[in-house]
Amino acid sequence: MTAKVIALFDKIWQQYLTVTPSANKIHHLLGNGNDVINDHVAYRTFNIEKVNLAKLAKHLISIGYTECGQYDFADKKLTAKHFEHSTSTMPKVFISELRVEEFSAEVQEIIHNLVNQLPKNISEKADFLYCGRPWKISSTDYNTLLATSEYAAWLAAWGYRANHFTVSINHLDGFDSIIDVNDTLKKAGYTLNSAGGEVKGDETVKLEQSSILADKALVEFSDVTREIPSCFYEFAKRYPLDNGELYTGFVAASADKIFESTNTTYTHDTSRCAFQGS
Repeated sequence: MTAKVIALFDKIWQQYLTVTPSANKIHHLLGNGNDVINDHVAYRTFNIEKVNLAKLAKHLISIGYTECGQYDFADKKLTAKHFEHSTSTMPKVFISELRVEEFSAEVQEIIHNLVNQLPKNISEKADFLYCGRPWKISSTDYNTLLATSEYAAWLAAWGYRANHFTVSINHLDGFDSIIDVNDTLKKAGYTLNSAGGEVKGDETVKLEQSSILADKALVEFSDVTREIPSCFYEFAKRYPLDNGELYTGFVAASADKIFESTNTTYTHDTSRCAFQGS
């Protein structure tokens, strides 16, 4: 079963790198030539039956993952769950879904029109978790979504791919703290997501997180090609519980700010690459 997990995440990682070139550079920067353990991978979707959170999760459950936590993001209108594998070094997976019914009729119509383009069994595709954008969307509709929800706009433009991978600081050699990691990144020229502070969380909640701002890449909309935020790299340090085991959950208040790593108002353009819609 572990071999299937490794094979799946290798495909997800390779797809992620096509629009997140800084991740590969940071992987080598922090790993000093050694492999880097991924703490978790994150996905976004809509809470529409055809593509909802449960549909993504089925691919994970089939290879040994179990649901381990649920989270609510009221301001962003999101519900999320995280999943863990029985082998602790396999990445956790954090999946969120947009509560579409809580938005305006105009936004709901745009989103439903996207999903209506897809076959009923789209989620059963073996490559669903790395299939990219399976629908067509205009820049006008993207802009409408962007004005209301950065999350919805990102998902509409990028579709199904890892929104981010996360370096496990606990497994890094040569780094004692998240501050050390952040300082190394800044010295190398990367800009951190400072929403809520560069470090989200602390030892009292058993999890510290930081992230760089998303790279930018070209997206072919139905009417124009445009450069927008793509994906980003996150960094996490976990602290032990009373039983000595590392905390494996997530902190909603911190995750809320991590989401903003793809916001168009924050992201930089130091890395450029082209992306062709699926």
